[in-house]
Amino acid sequence: MKAAVYRSKQLFEVTDIPKPEPGPGEVLIKVNQSAICGTDVHAFMYDIAPPGSVLGHEFAGVIAATGKGVTIWKEGDRVIGGGGEWPTGKEPPTKIHPRYNYRKMGFSANTRTRGYAEYTVLEDWAPLPIPDSVPDEAAALTEPCAVAVHAVRRSSVKLGDSVGVIGAGPIGLLAIQAARAAGASQVIVSEPAPGRTNAALAVGATEVIDPFEQDPVDRMVELTNGRGPEVIFDCAGLKNTLQQAFDAVRRDGQVVLVAVPWEPLPLLPAEWMAREIDFRSSWGSLPAEWKISLNLLADGKISASSIMTDTSTIGLDKIQETFEALMSPTTQLQTIIRM
Repeated sequence: MKAAVYRSKQLFEVTDIPKPEPGPGEVLIKVNQSAICGTDVHAFMYDIAPPGSVLGHEFAGVIAATGKGVTIWKEGDRVIGGGGEWPTGKEPPTKIHPRYNYRKMGFSANTRTRGYAEYTVLEDWAPLPIPDSVPDEAAALTEPCAVAVHAVRRSSVKLGDSVGVIGAGPIGLLAIQAARAAGASQVIVSEPAPGRTNAALAVGATEVIDPFEQDPVDRMVELTNGRGPEVIFDCAGLKNTLQQAFDAVRRDGQVVLVAVPWEPLPLLPAEWMAREIDFRSSWGSLPAEWKISLNLLADGKISASSIMTDTSTIGLDKIQETFEALMSPTTQLQTIIRM
């Protein structure tokens, strides 16, 4: 089967590797669509993916074969490659390790063939069924949708709140919609890229600020009657965006860091400490949030098409050039690999 194998030093090789076979309690999945995640881009960019590994954890496909003892799936079932409830003893380190550091541990233990391949094997508890009303390209985005849902569920957003979102990339666009679904009445977005600006407005942003044209802090405060939003989600993770979030949020408000900054961020706490701001970080998602995300996609409360364009889908043979392009700041929305 075809797969994109990470060789090291920012190099993928699209080549033939053996097609896996499901063992007892496992299922073989024919991958149809696989989304490119920012985590994989970081693994490529910083050369921390294990050599010889096949990355990709945001994918949709069909059950192609079942191993011995599997009774909950049959061939032809449409599934996403994750979201199942972890059995006892199979929890990821992010949930059970006492001092988990993703930067040091996140990739080292995981070398199995994943979604950047034509086929992959999962234990039968791991996938989730795709609702009939959700197409594969939308289902492949369940994991990033769950990341946004997790961030909103960890936040203090309440019915009628004003919310700020910094960065309208794929996660930011999904966070806008998740915040709206949670009851936010006003969502103010900071984003300079015109394509992302239009997408943000299409999915429920009440105003989008171009930070190169206006000060996003001043404008967010102005749009909230001089107080600032109740909650601000930093979905950009750039050198100045977390400080902007702290400066713009209202007294007793909350800042949620959703992006994953891989470099030190300058902060000046004296500018905002007196407002007694709460800070939360948000990492990944829980199985329940994958199911919530599928329901939101099925109900049309979150639109996957809003974060894709006509050029969003590529073939596996374009993976190298696509990852190289994604290493630099980009105005692109979500990229999907069609297998």
